Amino acid sequence: MEGVIHQTRKLRTRITQRAHDAFFSRVHGNSLVYNACWEDPRLDREMLHLDSESRVVMITSAGCNALDYLLDNPAHIHAVDMNPRQNALLQLKSALLKHGDAEELFAVFGRGVRPGFSELLKKLEAHLPPYALRFWGEKQKYFESSALNPSFYYRGTSGQVAWVVVKSLLQGHPRMRDLVENLFAARTLEDQRALYELIQPALWNAFNSWLVQQPVTMTMLGVPRPQIRLIETQFPGGLRGFVRNKVEHVLKDLPIQDNYFWRAYAMGSYTHDCCPNYLRAEHSETLRDRISRVTPHTATVANFLRENPASYSHYVLLDHQDWLAAHNAAALIEEWDLILQNSRPGTRILLRSAGVRVDFIPAHVLERLELDPETADRLHPLDRVGTYGCTFLATVK
Repeated sequence: MEGVIHQTRKLRTRITQRAHDAFFSRVHGNSLVYNACWEDPRLDREMLHLDSESRVVMITSAGCNALDYLLDNPAHIHAVDMNPRQNALLQLKSALLKHGDAEELFAVFGRGVRPGFSELLKKLEAHLPPYALRFWGEKQKYFESSALNPSFYYRGTSGQVAWVVVKSLLQGHPRMRDLVENLFAARTLEDQRALYELIQPALWNAFNSWLVQQPVTMTMLGVPRPQIRLIETQFPGGLRGFVRNKVEHVLKDLPIQDNYFWRAYAMGSYTHDCCPNYLRAEHSETLRDRISRVTPHTATVANFLRENPASYSHYVLLDHQDWLAAHNAAALIEEWDLILQNSRPGTRILLRSAGVRVDFIPAHVLERLELDPETADRLHPLDRVGTYGCTFLATVK
């Protein structure tokens, strides 16, 4: 009887896992997931050492960081993503830069609200490829403000989760919005910590604590099952403990004045003083002059490299190899082989993981890499996003 019960439990687990994976694939195959990048480009640029000879291959995500890297004057950036909606987001940002109106750009992606977006879209037609033009024509409401969705930063699947958390938080105290605004205006760590102590009971209320442990929530935030498993097996307190630890580190231990990542989700907008570099007026002319150096590609990294062989100097792989390592070891090996084939001595490779260590890189690949854990480990705790378990940095020998 015990054997039957055990087999039944295993079957239920497999069914649940397959259902989770199917839901993840459906969400990522049909939705805009990331409305902003959640990797800190200030640290990326310190690790990458980009210059005028740099030819970069990176995951697009929301496109913010590709634009940030342009400030280091690379020769070219190839932004690669399997999700065409993420590339469409980068293409809209690029079109606005080409349009040349810094205040218009800030209205759309700084405030996250642009009434009459359809009229603006007509002005951008010449700068948008067909898919992006069609996508944003269908998603004009993303830049409208309503009681249910007050800004672009509460759109897309990750934004929807943020809005649910914020709504739950603001209902916890009559002055909670003022406390949150004061937190992001704090000038010292002492003030941050004092304000966080007032906010944290409402932030970690029963509903939000339950929400962050749900597979559906993690899927909407772009966290696949293999990453959840990494967190649960490697981090004390499991998923809830991991999320709370990461949030508290960012809000209590790092200066918050320029943390535009968390401001966007907490407040639904940026300010001119707290925003990504591509939204700063002082960079608009430089980025407009260099925007043609960014080329989006809707493909896997492996397919991009297979179809565009060259000698690339930098790879920024985010965390997608967590998924490959768990689901498709052969594809992981193929990707690394193609990376090495399309690299040169000195090529720098940056990736992140939900785990506390990266232990899935094939042995024959490690033989070709010179690891730099000292730099990665020094900078990892300074990441203003702070949601990854570790950072991995290496150079091709």
